[in-house]
Amino acid sequence: MHIYVNGRNIEITDAIKAYVREKIGKVATHYDQIQGIDVVLSVIKNPAASGKHVAEVSCKMNSGVVRCEEAADSMYESIDLLADKLLRQVQKFKDKSVGTDKSSIRTEAKVEETAETVEE
Repeated sequence: MHIYVNGRNIEITDAIKAYVREKIGKVATHYDQIQGIDVVLSVIKNPAASGKHVAEVSCKMNSGVVRCEEAADSMYESIDLLADKLLRQVQKFKDKSVGTDKSSIRTEAKVEETAETVEE
């Protein structure tokens, strides 16, 4: 799994790259179907803008893509918020794809099979 870090209107330093890989890399440990993560860090040059540091992520998985965006007053803060948001979305995606709820098709099929064997 690769984590690509790009920048718009900002020079990406080694410290920022390491911080992004540390924070976003933790998300990759929760779900093994992640193929690649693209992170884009940007700075809005407008002095009237409130959240000037924007972090965007696109997480590519086997069966879909999860995208998030966060803005804050500092780049490190936006990366922290982004990592938390991405973790929640990946866990939600994982729960939907695995079907952990009881109304899943997999559990309904097992219940029907056992009912047929009891009747016979």
